[in-house]
This record gives sequence, structure tokens and C-alpha cells, in this order.
Amino acid sequence: MSYITTLLNPSHLKAIFTCGKDVLDNYLHTQAKQDVKRKITACFVLAEADNSIKGFYTLSSAALNRDDLPVAILKKLPPAYQHLPTTLLGRLAVDIKYKGKGLGALLLMDALKRSYQNSLQIASMAVIVDPLDDEAKQFYKYYGFIELPSSGKMFIPMVQLETLFNI
Repeated sequence: MSYITTLLNPSHLKAIFTCGKDVLDNYLHTQAKQDVKRKITACFVLAEADNSIKGFYTLSSAALNRDDLPVAILKKLPPAYQHLPTTLLGRLAVDIKYKGKGLGALLLMDALKRSYQNSLQIASMAVIVDPLDDEAKQFYKYYGFIELPSSGKMFIPMVQLETLFNI
């Protein structure tokens, strides 16, 4: 089990990262370190040898209300659970210097594989995202995420990831 990313640490040059979306830039610059310290999220970075950050994503535990799921998925789940365990891919961003080079897809696959591997030990039935804008929504849709109309979130079931990674 190998990954392309490492956990955010003090040697990473957060201040020079810019993806062009203020909310994501500001998060990495000012909030990520505190969220990691408080165990609210784990932040993974793809960095250059000089520790400049090419891209990053965050993962945390989450729950999804069963009423938000499509009927086809609900039929396969036991009715006893009102809230279902999921993994939240909270943020994903690529520095503008690396846009168009496939790093977003690479980071997404890294996050999905890591999430799937973790679900084998700590239950999670899906990865969920809350897309920032239409561009993000189209990105996730391209990679098989399903919209949850009632919440604006999107998800991809772990069983789909199991097939994807042939594990």
C-alpha cells in the first residue's frame, strides 16, 4: 500500500500555495495546521523536493443520513441505521502552476485509495464530497460520484472503489 502524498508537516511551504480559489488557499495557509492538530481532519500534500506544495486534500470521518441516499442504494442497506459512516473528502486543490497536468485526478485517486484501504479497518460505506462550485461538481461527476439532490453533496460507494482498485 503506497501513496504519493504525505501528511502536512511544518516543513511544507503552505504560504506560497495558490490554486486561485480563496477559500481553499486561505484554508491551507491559516486553518489546516490547526485542524490537523485538533484531529478534525487529516491533510495530505503532494510536495516538491523543496517542500513547495503542488496540491493537497483533506480526509475526515463523517456520517450521511440514510434519507439522503438514492432508493437503489437504500435497498441494499439495513434499515436499522439512520446515519451511515462515510469518509469526507473535504478539500482538494492543485496549485495553479500545475493546473492541466492531471494532478487533480492523481490526488483524487490517492484520496480514494487511501479511503478505501482505511474502510477495511474502520467502517465507511462511501466517500462524500461537498463540491465548492460547478467546476468541482463536474470534476467529481466525471470520476463517478453520484449527486445527492437533497444536500448538494456527492458520493461514491466503497464497493465501487473496491472494483476500481481490484482489491
